[in-house]
Parts: sequence; C-alpha cells; structure tokens
Amino acid sequence: MPRSVEDAPTAVLAAAKDMLAKGLVEGTAGNLSARQADGTVCVTPSSVDYGDMVLEDLVVVDLDGTVVSGERPPSSELPLHLAVYRAFDDVGSVIHSHPVHATMFAVARLPIPSCIDEFTVYVGGDVRVTEYAMSGGKHVGTNAVAALEGRGAALIANHGLVAVGPTPSKALHITALVERSAFIIWGARLLGEIHHLPEKVDRQFAGVYEFMRQN
Repeated sequence: MPRSVEDAPTAVLAAAKDMLAKGLVEGTAGNLSARQADGTVCVTPSSVDYGDMVLEDLVVVDLDGTVVSGERPPSSELPLHLAVYRAFDDVGSVIHSHPVHATMFAVARLPIPSCIDEFTVYVGGDVRVTEYAMSGGKHVGTNAVAALEGRGAALIANHGLVAVGPTPSKALHITALVERSAFIIWGARLLGEIHHLPEKVDRQFAGVYEFMRQN
C-alpha cells in the first residue's frame, strides 16, 4: 500500500507555517502536500500567504489532479507533487521550497555534494540537479522523479528544491538539512577545497537512508 499521512491537512498546515518560520520560503512561494489513506492528496492552495493560511484553504485532489474538495485552486506546482506520488509508493509527503543557498546551487546547476555524515543518512547522497523545465509544467515532475531516485531531495534547475519523506515534518527536516548543508558547502569552498565522504562510508550511510525510508 502507498504510504499515507494521518490527519494530512493538519500536518500539511503545520509544516507550511514552520517552513515559513524557518525562512525556507517567502510569502506564497513553495508548496506542500501529503498523501491520504484513500489515495487522494492534500495540497496547499495557490497564492495564499502561509502566515494567513487555515485548514479551510487546503485543497484535496486525486492522482489525476481533479479537485475532490476545497474552494481554492491547488498549487500551480501540483504536477510536480503528483508525479512524485505516482512514482514512489514510499513517499507520504512532498515539499517544494526556495531556500536561498540550495537555490544558489540550483541556479548554478551544481549538485550539493555529500560531505557530512548526517547528510547522507537523511538524504541518501549527493543532491542531484534536474534537467531544466518551465515551472508549473509536467516536465518539472518527470525530471524531479529521475533526480529523486534513491534520494530524499533534488534541486530543480533554476528554481529551488524538492524534498520527500514519510510525513510533512520529516520532509521539512530534509529541506532544512539540505539548506544548511548547502550553506556549509558554499562557505567551505570559499575557505578552500572541499572533501567528500569516503566512498565506502557514503555507501554505508546511503544504506541507512534506504532502511529508514522503507521503515
């Protein structure tokens, strides 16, 4: 059975407000979703400030994107979320955000390398960059699925970051960790040469990530 989130609307709203508080988005940018037990997806609406958002603003859609409930239009990045859910049964939540340092890497189209132990444990390895596709189009989702294979996050070329997890809070943890690591790597490169984790260690930690993702 595909992974789902208990009381998805409450979890999505809480993570949305936490994402704003952590400075990972501004205003109405970014979007969050969670899969429900019946297979539908609860997603944040388009053009509603996270600071003002309430449960009634959230939208429920099926995997074809048809609105099941809600008065507002769903996020314009809905195709990204649905592509991920269709591709990965073990994903319960998707978060698309615009954190500053991770987006710097996305604009430069450079992966964020795995140089910190906990990074690989929670993300699975280097954060890859997708091929470029226009925001809101179906190819953003297709490209993200390819970059997310075996990973908890991917950079969306010239746009931002997408993270996946079993719940919105776990996906938000990955989002914050990737942003922190991007900041560290950026600063370390100013100091000098960066050093990746030893390949054997990276594989071992990637195995931990896979175990955690499946369990």
